Amino acid sequence: MEVTVTDKIHDAELLQATLAKQVITHNEFNSINTVAGVDVAYHEQSNQVVGAISVLDANTLELLETQISIEEISFPYVPGLFSFRELPPLLNAFEKLTIKPDLIVCDGHGIAHPRRFGLACHLGVTLNLPTIGCAKTKLIGDFLPVEQTRGQMSDLLINKDVVGKVLRTQHNVKPVFVSIGHKISLDTAVDWVLKLSPKYRLPETTRQADQLVNKTLKLIL
Repeated sequence: MEVTVTDKIHDAELLQATLAKQVITHNEFNSINTVAGVDVAYHEQSNQVVGAISVLDANTLELLETQISIEEISFPYVPGLFSFRELPPLLNAFEKLTIKPDLIVCDGHGIAHPRRFGLACHLGVTLNLPTIGCAKTKLIGDFLPVEQTRGQMSDLLINKDVVGKVLRTQHNVKPVFVSIGHKISLDTAVDWVLKLSPKYRLPETTRQADQLVNKTLKLIL
């Protein structure tokens, strides 16, 4: 019996609901010496998705290693289910690493998600590693305006539940949306995002991964 797109979507939503119960929302790690950023980009003309991972020294932010993977897009475009498109290339890129990170920052959401299971959660639970969601735009939730100075934040709320922080990483720039992915508390996630963003709006982990996927896309084109 052929599996329809509707079947795929239904099964994916059920899997999210099941795996969301495995998310750990407190700190469960020892020392963090290496931090990775992950990002993806799509080349729709060839039906391909590029996944990139950049590993940095957690203290100096020196770039230690990068890996990429290019895969066929195997899941339809459905808001809230992007991790099913993006996880395969990211996992393949992760497998190529010689330096395994102690923490991963995702260009996407964690529990700030309709089913509390965004890309950061999916990646964290799959790899059993601490992960943070740090997104450029809001997927869901409400928040009060954030003051314009670095380090200011407001709660991101879904039905009065705090699912993340809207965080100003630099003076007078747009905030980012930080949420728990796995094995880390929200306060610790915010601390790490600020530490990883000394100069720019986005964490250096995300910037490095973003540059890598964009370079790879140009090669495909």
